[in-house]
Amino acid sequence: MSRLRLGVMGGTFDPIHNGHLVAASEVAAVLNLDEVLFVPTGQPWQKDGVTKTSDRYLMAEIATAANPRFKVSTVDIDREGPTYTVDTLRDLSEKYPNADLFFITGADAVTSIASWKDSDSLWSLAQFVAVTRPGHKLDLPAAPAGAIEVLEIPALAISSTDIRARVSQGKPIWYLVPDGIVQFIAKHGLYGGEK
Repeated sequence: MSRLRLGVMGGTFDPIHNGHLVAASEVAAVLNLDEVLFVPTGQPWQKDGVTKTSDRYLMAEIATAANPRFKVSTVDIDREGPTYTVDTLRDLSEKYPNADLFFITGADAVTSIASWKDSDSLWSLAQFVAVTRPGHKLDLPAAPAGAIEVLEIPALAISSTDIRARVSQGKPIWYLVPDGIVQFIAKHGLYGGEK
Protein backbone atom coordinates (compact mmCIF):
# COMPACT_ATOMS: atom_id res chain seq x y z
CA MET A 1 0.00 0.00 0.00
CA SER A 2 1.44 3.36 -0.97
CA ARG A 3 1.84 6.06 1.63
CA LEU A 4 -0.51 9.04 1.73
CA ARG A 5 1.16 12.33 0.77
CA LEU A 6 -0.51 14.74 3.18
CA GLY A 7 -0.04 18.50 3.12
CA VAL A 8 -0.48 20.31 6.43
CA MET A 9 -1.21 24.02 6.30
CA GLY A 10 -1.34 25.40 9.81
CA GLY A 11 -2.18 28.99 10.57
CA THR A 12 -4.28 31.43 12.47
CA PHE A 13 -6.47 31.95 9.36
CA ASP A 14 -7.73 35.26 10.70
CA PRO A 15 -9.20 35.33 8.09
CA ILE A 16 -8.27 32.61 5.61
CA HIS A 17 -7.70 34.20 2.19
CA ASN A 18 -7.05 33.39 -1.44
CA GLY A 19 -3.27 33.47 -0.91
CA HIS A 20 -3.59 30.53 1.50
CA LEU A 21 -5.79 28.63 -0.95
CA VAL A 22 -3.58 29.30 -3.99
CA ALA A 23 -0.47 28.30 -2.03
CA ALA A 24 -2.06 25.03 -0.87
CA SER A 25 -3.31 24.24 -4.37
CA GLU A 26 0.08 24.98 -5.95
CA VAL A 27 2.03 22.94 -3.39
CA ALA A 28 -0.43 20.05 -3.82
CA ALA A 29 0.10 20.12 -7.58
CA VAL A 30 3.90 20.52 -7.54
CA LEU A 31 4.51 17.91 -4.82
CA ASN A 32 1.72 15.55 -5.93
CA LEU A 33 -0.07 15.65 -2.56
CA ASP A 34 -3.16 13.52 -2.03
CA GLU A 35 -4.79 15.99 0.39
CA VAL A 36 -4.07 19.23 2.18
CA LEU A 37 -5.26 19.59 5.76
CA PHE A 38 -5.92 23.16 6.87
CA VAL A 39 -5.24 23.30 10.61
CA PRO A 40 -6.52 26.46 12.33
CA THR A 41 -4.55 27.20 15.49
CA GLY A 42 -6.40 26.77 18.74
CA GLN A 43 -4.49 29.20 20.94
CA PRO A 44 -1.60 30.77 18.96
CA TRP A 45 1.45 31.13 21.19
CA GLN A 46 2.88 34.09 19.23
CA LYS A 47 -0.30 36.16 18.70
CA ASP A 48 -2.78 37.93 20.95
CA GLY A 49 -6.27 39.18 20.22
CA VAL A 50 -7.21 36.70 17.50
CA THR A 51 -10.78 36.12 16.40
CA LYS A 52 -12.56 33.35 18.31
CA THR A 53 -11.64 29.83 17.29
CA SER A 54 -15.12 28.81 16.13
CA ASP A 55 -15.26 31.71 13.63
CA ARG A 56 -11.79 30.96 12.23
CA TYR A 57 -12.67 27.25 11.94
CA LEU A 58 -15.96 28.00 10.12
CA MET A 59 -14.20 30.38 7.72
CA ALA A 60 -11.66 27.62 6.91
CA GLU A 61 -14.52 25.17 6.26
CA ILE A 62 -16.31 27.67 3.99
CA ALA A 63 -13.16 28.56 2.07
CA THR A 64 -12.05 24.96 1.44
CA ALA A 65 -15.44 23.31 0.82
CA ALA A 66 -15.30 23.45 -2.99
CA ASN A 67 -11.93 21.68 -3.34
CA PRO A 68 -12.14 17.89 -2.79
CA ARG A 69 -8.39 17.79 -2.00
CA PHE A 70 -8.80 20.22 0.92
CA LYS A 71 -9.94 19.24 4.42
CA VAL A 72 -10.03 21.12 7.73
CA SER A 73 -8.62 19.50 10.87
CA THR A 74 -9.52 20.40 14.45
CA VAL A 75 -6.37 18.78 15.88
CA ASP A 76 -5.07 22.11 17.26
CA ILE A 77 -8.48 23.34 18.37
CA ASP A 78 -9.15 20.13 20.29
CA ARG A 79 -5.82 20.26 22.18
CA GLU A 80 -5.68 22.30 25.42
CA GLY A 81 -3.16 25.12 25.82
CA PRO A 82 -1.01 27.01 23.33
CA THR A 83 -0.67 25.66 19.78
CA TYR A 84 2.83 24.52 18.81
CA THR A 85 3.75 23.08 15.41
CA VAL A 86 5.64 20.18 16.96
CA ASP A 87 2.48 19.06 18.80
CA THR A 88 0.42 19.43 15.61
CA LEU A 89 2.83 17.25 13.63
CA ARG A 90 3.11 14.63 16.38
CA ASP A 91 -0.67 14.38 16.68
CA LEU A 92 -1.12 14.13 12.91
CA SER A 93 1.64 11.49 12.68
CA GLU A 94 -0.31 9.39 15.18
CA LYS A 95 -3.63 9.99 13.43
CA TYR A 96 -2.19 9.23 9.96
CA PRO A 97 0.53 6.60 10.55
CA ASN A 98 0.60 5.72 6.83
CA ALA A 99 1.24 9.32 5.70
CA ASP A 100 4.24 11.41 4.80
CA LEU A 101 3.59 14.94 6.09
CA PHE A 102 4.46 18.10 4.17
CA PHE A 103 4.18 21.17 6.41
CA ILE A 104 3.32 24.22 4.31
CA THR A 105 4.27 27.55 5.84
CA GLY A 106 5.04 31.10 4.83
CA ALA A 107 8.60 32.22 4.19
CA ASP A 108 8.45 34.68 7.09
CA ALA A 109 7.48 31.92 9.52
CA VAL A 110 10.13 29.47 8.36
CA THR A 111 12.91 32.00 9.00
CA SER A 112 11.99 32.01 12.71
CA ILE A 113 11.74 28.22 13.04
CA ALA A 114 14.70 28.08 15.45
CA SER A 115 12.51 29.86 18.04
CA TRP A 116 9.72 27.27 17.77
CA LYS A 117 9.13 24.74 20.55
CA ASP A 118 11.32 21.61 20.11
CA SER A 119 12.52 22.94 16.76
CA ASP A 120 15.15 20.20 16.41
CA SER A 121 12.38 17.58 16.45
CA LEU A 122 10.46 19.15 13.57
CA TRP A 123 12.68 17.88 10.76
CA SER A 124 11.94 14.23 11.50
CA LEU A 125 8.18 14.82 11.57
CA ALA A 126 7.61 16.48 8.18
CA GLN A 127 9.09 17.84 5.00
CA PHE A 128 8.85 21.64 5.27
CA VAL A 129 7.61 23.64 2.29
CA ALA A 130 8.27 27.38 2.49
CA VAL A 131 6.00 29.37 0.20
CA THR A 132 7.14 32.81 -0.82
CA ARG A 133 6.35 35.68 -3.15
CA PRO A 134 8.26 35.71 -6.46
CA GLY A 135 11.55 37.57 -6.10
CA HIS A 136 11.42 37.58 -2.27
CA LYS A 137 14.85 36.92 -0.75
CA LEU A 138 14.58 34.10 1.75
CA ASP A 139 17.16 33.43 4.46
CA LEU A 140 16.60 29.80 5.33
CA PRO A 141 17.36 28.66 8.86
CA ALA A 142 19.91 25.96 9.62
CA ALA A 143 18.24 22.67 8.75
CA PRO A 144 19.21 19.20 7.55
CA ALA A 145 19.88 18.98 3.81
CA GLY A 146 16.61 18.81 1.86
CA ALA A 147 14.43 19.52 4.92
CA ILE A 148 12.99 22.71 3.44
CA GLU A 149 11.66 23.09 -0.08
CA VAL A 150 10.96 26.63 -1.34
CA LEU A 151 8.13 27.38 -3.78
CA GLU A 152 7.26 30.80 -5.21
CA ILE A 153 3.51 31.57 -5.18
CA PRO A 154 2.32 34.76 -6.95
CA ALA A 155 -0.82 35.27 -4.81
CA LEU A 156 1.12 35.59 -1.55
CA ALA A 157 1.03 39.38 -1.65
CA ILE A 158 -2.37 39.01 0.09
CA SER A 159 -2.20 39.12 3.90
CA SER A 160 -4.70 38.53 6.69
CA THR A 161 -3.39 41.64 8.48
CA ASP A 162 -4.20 43.79 5.44
CA ILE A 163 -7.63 42.20 5.07
CA ARG A 164 -8.51 42.93 8.73
CA ALA A 165 -7.36 46.54 8.27
CA ARG A 166 -9.40 46.92 5.08
CA VAL A 167 -12.55 45.63 6.81
CA SER A 168 -12.06 48.00 9.78
CA GLN A 169 -11.64 50.91 7.31
CA GLY A 170 -14.73 49.95 5.32
CA LYS A 171 -12.70 49.01 2.23
CA PRO A 172 -13.70 46.08 -0.01
CA ILE A 173 -12.13 42.65 0.38
CA TRP A 174 -13.85 41.00 -2.59
CA TYR A 175 -11.48 38.70 -4.54
CA LEU A 176 -8.90 38.77 -1.72
CA VAL A 177 -10.94 36.13 0.12
CA PRO A 178 -13.54 33.64 -1.17
CA ASP A 179 -17.04 35.10 -1.56
CA GLY A 180 -18.35 33.09 1.39
CA ILE A 181 -15.71 34.64 3.66
CA VAL A 182 -16.73 38.18 2.62
CA GLN A 183 -20.29 37.28 3.62
CA PHE A 184 -19.27 35.53 6.87
CA ILE A 185 -17.19 38.52 8.01
CA ALA A 186 -20.06 40.91 7.25
CA LYS A 187 -22.70 38.72 8.90
CA HIS A 188 -20.70 38.32 12.11
CA GLY A 189 -19.33 41.88 12.20
CA LEU A 190 -15.71 40.67 12.40
CA TYR A 191 -12.69 42.99 12.36
CA GLY A 192 -14.64 46.12 13.24
CA GLY A 193 -16.82 45.98 10.14
CA GLU A 194 -20.49 46.84 10.20
CA LYS A 195 -23.02 44.06 10.78
